[in-house]
Amino acid sequence: SSARQPVVAVADADDKTSKMGTWAKDNIKPKSSNLLMMYIGPLAIMVVLPVLNLSLVYTILKLEGSGTKFLNKFRDEGVIGAIVSMHPSVSEMMHAMKYALGFMALQLVFMPLLPGKYYVGPVSPSGHRPTYKANGVAAFLATIVVWMVGSLLGLFKAGVLFEIAFPMCAGLNIFAIVFCLGLYLKGVYAPSTGDSGCTGNFVFDYWWGTELYPRFGHWMWSIGWDIKQFTNCRFGMLIWGIMLLSYAAHQYEQLGYVTDALLVSVFVQEVYILKFFSWEMGYVNTMDIQHDRAGYYICYGCLVFVPSFYTSHSLFLAANPVTLGPITASALAISGVLGVWVNWDCDNQKVKFRESGGKATIWGSPARMIRAKYITSKGEAKESLLLLSGWWGVSRHFHYVPEWMAAFSWTAPSLWTGTAAGFFYFPYLVWLLLDRAFRDELRWVVDFLAWAAAL
Repeated sequence: SSARQPVVAVADADDKTSKMGTWAKDNIKPKSSNLLMMYIGPLAIMVVLPVLNLSLVYTILKLEGSGTKFLNKFRDEGVIGAIVSMHPSVSEMMHAMKYALGFMALQLVFMPLLPGKYYVGPVSPSGHRPTYKANGVAAFLATIVVWMVGSLLGLFKAGVLFEIAFPMCAGLNIFAIVFCLGLYLKGVYAPSTGDSGCTGNFVFDYWWGTELYPRFGHWMWSIGWDIKQFTNCRFGMLIWGIMLLSYAAHQYEQLGYVTDALLVSVFVQEVYILKFFSWEMGYVNTMDIQHDRAGYYICYGCLVFVPSFYTSHSLFLAANPVTLGPITASALAISGVLGVWVNWDCDNQKVKFRESGGKATIWGSPARMIRAKYITSKGEAKESLLLLSGWWGVSRHFHYVPEWMAAFSWTAPSLWTGTAAGFFYFPYLVWLLLDRAFRDELRWVVDFLAWAAAL
C-alpha cells in the first residue's frame, strides 16, 4: 500500500479541490528503514516489557514493593533464575485465565445485546466508515452488577482478582502474544477493510499491526465485533474498573475496612472510567483508533498493561495499607474528580462541536474553527473541523493536563509508604501523553510540508 499523503488544514472553505491534501492509505509503510526503529526497538520492547510488567506485580505482592529486594533477588539468583522462580506455574495461570477469558466472553455478549445507539465513526484512509454500538456505560454498570451478584451468590470471592493478579498477568502475557499473531495473520490474509497491508518486515508488522479496523463475526451481528473497541474499551478499560473494586474488597476481607488511601485511589479511577465510557464514541475519533493499527503496540497494552500496570498503584495500596487522614484524602479526592471533570468537559466540547457541524456555542460564544480538507484514496473530498474555542483555545492538547491531575491523585497515596513501587503509572502517563501529542503534531507538520512542497 502507498505511503500516507498530506492532510491539509485550510482556513477557507471555498478553496479548490486541487489545493486539498490527499489522505491515502495510512502509514503502513514506515518512513524510515533505520535498523533501530524497524527491528531493534520493537524487539527490545516486546521482549523486555512482559518481564518488567511481571516483575512490578511480583515486587508489589511478594517483596512489599521493595526495589532493593527485587535487585537482590536478581543478584542472588541471576537473571534467568530469578525470572524462572518468579513465574507462576501453569496450573496457577490456567486457574487465573478462567476468570480473564470468562470476562472477555461476557463483554463479547454485552457488546451487541445491551441497549445503545449506533454511531458511525470517522472516515478511514480508504473511505470506510466504521459503525459502533454506543453502550459502554451500560456495559460498565452491568459488569459491576455481575461482579456483585456473583460474589454474593458465592460463585467467586469479591476479592478474587487480587488473589490471582500475578498469575493472570503472566497468563495474559502469553495470551496477548498469540492474539497479536492472529491479528497479524488476519490483516495479511483476511482484512476487514482496505485499510490494511504489510511492509514485508515481520517484526515491524507484528509490532505495528497489519490492519486498522479489524472485525469479525458479521454472520452473528450485522456490524461485527470491532477488535480494537473490544481490546481497548470493553476488556482493558472495563477490567481496570472491576479489578479496582476487587482489590478494595480483598482489603475489606483482610482488615474489615478499606483504608482512606485505597478508597481515594479507587473512587477517582472509577469516576474516570465512567467518564471514559460516557465519552467512548469520542474515543473512536482519537489516534488510538484512527491511526494506530491493531498490533502488539496497542493491543498488548490493552490486554496486559492496563489490567496490571494501570492498576498497580491500587494493587500496592491493597497489599500495603496506608492511612492519609481526612484532610489529605479529601484534597486528593477533590483534585482528582476536578481533573476528571475538566478532562470530560474538554472532550464534551469537541463532541458537541462536531455533532453540530461547527455551530456549537462554547463558553457563551460561537465556536471558532479551522476547516481541514482532504481527499480519500478513493478520490472523495472530505472535510474535518478543528475546534479553536473553549479549552481547545487555551492550548493544543490541553485535555492532557487535567488527566495528569487526576492520575496524580490516584497514584500519590502510594508514596506515603516511602516507596515508589506504586507510583510508576504517573510518570509513565506523562511520557505517554507527551509522546502522543508529539506524534499528532508531527503528522500535521509532515503533511503540511509535503503539501506545500507539491504546490
